[in-house]
Amino acid sequence: MSLETTRQLKHDTPDHDRRLDGMAQGVLGTDMDRPEGPLKVSGRATYAAESRPEGMAHGYLVRAATIGRITGSNAEAIRAMPGVLHVLEDERMIRNAAQGMAGQSPVQKQGQSWYVGQPVACVVAETFEQARHAAQAMMVTIEPDGTHVFDAEAEGAEIDTPEKKQVSQGDLDSAMAQAAFSIDHDYHTPSMSSAAMEPHASIAQWDDEGRVTLRGSYQLLRFNKNELADVLGVAPDKVRILSPYVGGGFGSKLGLAPEAVAAALAAQALGRPVRVVLHRRQVFETVTRRSETKQRIRLACDADGKLTGIGHENLVSQLPGEVFSEPVAQGTHFQYAAPNRVVGHNIARIRRSAAGSVRAPGEAVGVTAFEIAVDELAKSAGIDPLEFRLRNVPDKHPENGKPFSSSTMEATLREGARRFGWQHSQPRQRREGEWWIGTGMAGAVRVNMMIEAHARVVLTGTGARVECDMTDIGTGSYAILTQVAAEMLGFAPAQVETVLGDTDLPPASGSGGSFGAASTSTAVYLACMELRERLAAKIGVKETELTLKDGVATHENRQTPLAEVLGDEEWRALGHLKPGRAGREVRQATWGAIFAEVAVSDVTGETRVRRMDGTFAAGRILNLKTARSQCHGGMIWGIGLALTEALEHDPRDGHMVNRDLAEYHLPVNLDVPQLGVHFIEERDDWANPLQAKGIGELSICGAGAAVVNAIENACGVRVRRLPATLDQVMEGLIAQG
Repeated sequence: MSLETTRQLKHDTPDHDRRLDGMAQGVLGTDMDRPEGPLKVSGRATYAAESRPEGMAHGYLVRAATIGRITGSNAEAIRAMPGVLHVLEDERMIRNAAQGMAGQSPVQKQGQSWYVGQPVACVVAETFEQARHAAQAMMVTIEPDGTHVFDAEAEGAEIDTPEKKQVSQGDLDSAMAQAAFSIDHDYHTPSMSSAAMEPHASIAQWDDEGRVTLRGSYQLLRFNKNELADVLGVAPDKVRILSPYVGGGFGSKLGLAPEAVAAALAAQALGRPVRVVLHRRQVFETVTRRSETKQRIRLACDADGKLTGIGHENLVSQLPGEVFSEPVAQGTHFQYAAPNRVVGHNIARIRRSAAGSVRAPGEAVGVTAFEIAVDELAKSAGIDPLEFRLRNVPDKHPENGKPFSSSTMEATLREGARRFGWQHSQPRQRREGEWWIGTGMAGAVRVNMMIEAHARVVLTGTGARVECDMTDIGTGSYAILTQVAAEMLGFAPAQVETVLGDTDLPPASGSGGSFGAASTSTAVYLACMELRERLAAKIGVKETELTLKDGVATHENRQTPLAEVLGDEEWRALGHLKPGRAGREVRQATWGAIFAEVAVSDVTGETRVRRMDGTFAAGRILNLKTARSQCHGGMIWGIGLALTEALEHDPRDGHMVNRDLAEYHLPVNLDVPQLGVHFIEERDDWANPLQAKGIGELSICGAGAAVVNAIENACGVRVRRLPATLDQVMEGLIAQG
């Protein structure tokens, strides 16, 4: 067996070689099916709660009914109930899910309830039913510890204003006063849940050497491993996490959640495996939510529709002590040009469950509100909303002058309009029976990131194996990593095995922030380049003169099967990507344009989306099928953001009112029309050697605005507090007489 060698890249400069374009297998960029798809549709893919280790006990979380200081419980009586094995009341229980990459210890102080629904204990029993019954019988005494605020806009809310998140350039007030056209409005988006299909679940088991193995549903395993080690007070090498299949995450599984810690602590105390599964209401209440936002947006333009001023000041909410806050204006900094700018960020410290990253944190709600505001200003100026946006596309970062790594916003707007058949019209011009018909559009933008990642590739004469702790949360990691290795090494995809979701494997990027595909695929690419160099050296040619296809090496008009080159050997290579100056010297982003047609009932105020098209540019597309699927999902999120989704909190104590899928209204099949998704051909050399960028979150950014703008075009009602529910639309219709 050959020794493992490593190829490391610190990404400091653009990669103009584009070696992928010189590969011959022809599998990358196709719409290849998911390799693990048959396992999933046949029920053979094992998710977090589905393992059954021998001797497994069942845990059930006990949660706080109010806020304050915990002074006691009836734990002794609970321990005497049938089947009860353990009542866990431990200072290491965590109050809320961690954020994942934030580097925070998720340990909470013992004896304190911070929000209604916080986990405060865990009852473990022989059966799930016994554990649930005992947990529901457990009474925890909590004394109020002061007066608390539950609404970010309420009087008395403590407001943080981080200095680093404030921007002021030029004189916005003067620009507003001198503008030919201007708007100044508040826009509201509600708190939202990730609502992943698979509930959070963990099974923990300790071995005789003091090492814990956790089977859980998580997105960022190398970070989650360190979080669990920190909570338990053990070295990271004493923790192994297994997450080979994850039924959706959308940010809710970025960081360690309460059920994982409870399972690990209870399993350690009992000396046997313990499973803790959250039911749907516990998922809503104990994992992170998207913060609600209040966004004051001021826009000013001259008579030609050129923006002269942009103001975007935001209020979000968060628990005391948490570092993360929704980065609402993340896209505003560079989406449109204007010399006078104010960006403000304020955090209200209130007693709702912790806010965290939910799909496309920042732009999902920030671009949505901003694109509604841009539409309003275009209407005030009497300019086609498409043309207005085209006039304000920047040629460099408007605030710091950095060049864009690529700038395809104009191309996506023009191509999207062409495909949709965009024709601007005034509101209330088209009616079919009781239905007003209208169209709307919005730009889409999302920052592009890359983070450190490792991946191992094992090469034999008959195929290859990819190994890393990367997760596949439904996004297609198994497919694209298989395709990269197959393309680079000249194998059919069926000859490449991809093994993921195990922290005993090299630490990949994990899934989140749309950085997973580009980061970990680059690590696979680097490992394959190392193997190609070794193959070329053994054959006696330069790597650039070597063609690998169908298991055969072609060089100098000669063909040699890889089985002949390697014999019985197994070659190993580790790829290691480290982000560098390339991520700082230019503004990397992905771009898009979304167009929608809606019908609005003049009788009920109901909105139906009739058609929706998105055109996107995100570098090299690694798999057409999974990329298209991600864009479908994001656009559906946009429909939900525009029309149905909102977490409601009781103003008296902050508890979540609609904490299940019966009352938290996600879009369903009848809410979603046929969606068109199109990609602009793009190669961004600054992004990475693959020229690939993130696609998973881009399509939600602005999709809701396209729907809301179409509502206004259909019936003349402008909604600024999302979602655009029937009552709001009806009020607007009635106001028009």
